[in-house]
Amino acid sequence: MERAATGLVSVVIDAAGGAYGLRVVLLVGSGDNGGDALLAGWHLATRGARVDAVLMSPTRHDHVETLLLVGGRIHEADSLGELTQQSWWVSAEVVIDGIVGIGGAGGLREQAARIVSQIPEEAMIISVDIPSGVDADTGEVTGSAVDSDVTVCMGSFKPGLMVDPGANMAGKIELIDIGLQRYLPEPVIEALQVDDVVQKLPYPERDSDKYQRGVVGILAGSAQYPGAAVLSVAGAIRAGAGYVRLVAPSSVISLVQEDFPEVVATELPEVELPDFAQQMIGLAGRVQSWVVGPGLGTSELSASLVDVVLDSEVPVLLDADALTILARSENLRQKVRQRPFATVLTPHAGELARLLDVERDLIEARPYHFVKQAAVAFNCCVLLKGSITLVAEPTGAVRANPTGTAWLGTAGSGDVLSGLAGTYLSAGCSALDAGSVAAFVHGVAGQVLSHGEVSPLRSRELADALPQAVAALRESSV
Repeated sequence: MERAATGLVSVVIDAAGGAYGLRVVLLVGSGDNGGDALLAGWHLATRGARVDAVLMSPTRHDHVETLLLVGGRIHEADSLGELTQQSWWVSAEVVIDGIVGIGGAGGLREQAARIVSQIPEEAMIISVDIPSGVDADTGEVTGSAVDSDVTVCMGSFKPGLMVDPGANMAGKIELIDIGLQRYLPEPVIEALQVDDVVQKLPYPERDSDKYQRGVVGILAGSAQYPGAAVLSVAGAIRAGAGYVRLVAPSSVISLVQEDFPEVVATELPEVELPDFAQQMIGLAGRVQSWVVGPGLGTSELSASLVDVVLDSEVPVLLDADALTILARSENLRQKVRQRPFATVLTPHAGELARLLDVERDLIEARPYHFVKQAAVAFNCCVLLKGSITLVAEPTGAVRANPTGTAWLGTAGSGDVLSGLAGTYLSAGCSALDAGSVAAFVHGVAGQVLSHGEVSPLRSRELADALPQAVAALRESSV
């Protein structure tokens, strides 16, 4: 607890610019987080901070008396008057949330929710271990919760801080080493770091040719959505594909080849001829992975093409319209489950809702739960796109992507990601690595283009920023 409190104090001082004269309020629950907050309050008070502690429970911590000895003040939550009339409350500069720990379940209780709702807007909120009201294991928020500016993790990152909606409530996350490493279990969720990504990225050898770098087949685009094919192809080529084979209508091919004349294309018939699907895929030639779905449409021919591709003996990535087709066909879903080759599904919340036949708001409230469920249900890797992209395998392995920017929420961004991940599949990456590394690089490219969070971006520019993102990662790797 002493290590935890000392680390918490360091974060408070760094964030607030010092302790002397700082006005601090502690929200103290009955558990260890409350004890950490009280002990940190004692340290801050000895450094000249004015510290008020609100005890949310009749349970008395050992450090209550200690805080009183250095001039701290104690308030019982049950006996608080109107908070907006309390000068110590309205003038608070830092509020330390130690209401509920990692063992808490459900949202804040009524009294705690009322107090939290009245935290002064100007105050910085710093949570101990997890924002109170957020499920530490899943990131789910089933009621009122603290919306923190900073969360100070003790000993290890909690899964609930790495997935939405909990990640969105955590603010900046600081990790404090309190000597728990040898006692920690195997992680239930991972977040790749720069060095991990650099090691996993496929790089050509000196004697590599275009075939060894990866041949990506892309089945995308239609008269209604021609740009989706352009963006998928751009993602693949800028990711380093040695060869891209496109299967699309002639109008889409013309548009793609204006930008990428190196693409080899197979023309789909202008009329619906689903019986020709096998022939069309065969004419495309040998590929080492397939990317299927962006802008493809959901016609009978499109469904037949998806069916044929799922019979191929190479990794397959299904996105966009291919996922809609999949949701409508139990036969195709069964094919996905039985494929002996790597298969990656890349839905957003709405598409995953259709695949699992649940409401979209449930997916958004419980993304960690449902991405794992989908990976098991389809016996393949599932990449759930969102503000925190999650990649899950049926084995139970889950990775949360730590990179990105809100500006990536733009039309066509996912098409670029599909081409990027499909290229990594063609280069021999596993489904989990292809999806998680692609999400990481895609996020860094978005950050490069938006200058952090400042500027909007275009998806076509996003594809062109992929090499810059990889170069930045290699330069920063240790």
